[in-house]
Amino acid sequence: MLAAVFEGEGKLNLKEVPIPEIKKLDDVLLQVEAASICGTDIHILEVPPGHPANKGVILGHEYTGKILEIGDGVKDFKKGDRVVIDPNITCGSCIYCKIGLSNMCERMTTLGIFINGGFTEYNVAPAKALHKISPDVPPELAVFAEPLSCVINATQKLKVQPGESVVVLGAGPIGLLFTQMFKASGAGKIIVSEVSEYRSKYAKQSGATTVVNPLKENLEKVVKKETVIGADIVVDAVGTLFKEAMKIVRRGGHILLFGQNYKAKAEITQNDITRNELTIFGNYIANFTFPLTVKIIESKILNLEKLITHRFPLKDIHKGIEAMRKQRAIKVVLIP
Repeated sequence: MLAAVFEGEGKLNLKEVPIPEIKKLDDVLLQVEAASICGTDIHILEVPPGHPANKGVILGHEYTGKILEIGDGVKDFKKGDRVVIDPNITCGSCIYCKIGLSNMCERMTTLGIFINGGFTEYNVAPAKALHKISPDVPPELAVFAEPLSCVINATQKLKVQPGESVVVLGAGPIGLLFTQMFKASGAGKIIVSEVSEYRSKYAKQSGATTVVNPLKENLEKVVKKETVIGADIVVDAVGTLFKEAMKIVRRGGHILLFGQNYKAKAEITQNDITRNELTIFGNYIANFTFPLTVKIIESKILNLEKLITHRFPLKDIHKGIEAMRKQRAIKVVLIP
């Protein structure tokens, strides 16, 4: 089968590899129906890498497929089931798993990063990583399950109320998913800050009431004009904008830090958090949010189709990667 294999130092090579076989009782063999390129994949391919990955691994952690075979110990799935995959495989026995924080698992591994993932035609995954999804959902929409499950984990912390004002910093795929979720939750004003004109138009299509280019406009003045006292909620979907978020959130408001950048070191005055009674949330991947994510995708309440800008066969994966690198794509879907 054709597979995109990470070979270190920014190298992703397309090569023929053997079709994987079920080796464990709880394994499932999947026919990959669609996969999408994540920003994490781009970071893995940087030199030096912006995210770790195992050399020799088939990349791709956002994918969906159909079950072809099941291990003898699999009870909850059958051949032919359509599924989405939670790529983060947790141990279930460490203290964090036991207290309900599986996303903090001490022994977590990840399909498509540390073990073989979905940039290929067939994949073996443990049954516990799978979630059934309706066959009526097109594969290219089902691939949103992984990133959306992470966003839903965050929005559950924020509990946006109808009419509240929110600011989303960054209109990449994650920022746009936040925008759509806030729109569906009834947010009154959704202000999106984005420097790319290309991405800005997708923010409007995703439900933003105001889109600001902070290189051309004063974001703080725009937010104060729209909200009077500042935003109820601010989300940093970039990973470097904590300081900017502090300037535009109202007293008693909430800031959610979602985007990740290991090099970012924001200079803030801690007393501003204390004096203004701010609530700061961090969010890392999904945490038991896949079942709700599947329901949301099946409900069609979000306009995920709008976020797909490119579709390629797997053999053209490098075209998709290049589009992502140049920030001339929102969601790139690969069809094996």
